[in-house]
Amino acid sequence: MATATKDQLVKDAQNSSVRVEIFDQAYNLRGSDPEYILKLAEYVDSKMRAVAEATNTIDTVRLAVLAALNIADEFHLLKRKQDSGPADYQKRAHRLVAALDEVLGENRKAG
Repeated sequence: MATATKDQLVKDAQNSSVRVEIFDQAYNLRGSDPEYILKLAEYVDSKMRAVAEATNTIDTVRLAVLAALNIADEFHLLKRKQDSGPADYQKRAHRLVAALDEVLGENRKAG
């Protein structure tokens, strides 16, 4: 599991280094936000463990590729949903405006 203690966060002049474990392999990673790096490492670790459990595969390279494909699939599904979201909201807004215009038009005729 990807974990780090405060002692494992090493500051330097430009970036922070954090030691993480992903599928029982240690990595020293650098970036501007060590907590975010740790969160990403934990996510990748959990994906690899889920794939390992589902496939009974012990080849770590194969597990990494399958986990990466799962993460890529999640990303593209979310991206597709996000890309279609505004159009769906616009269609719904136009239908609501038309319905409101219809109701207001009927009230004007009756009044």
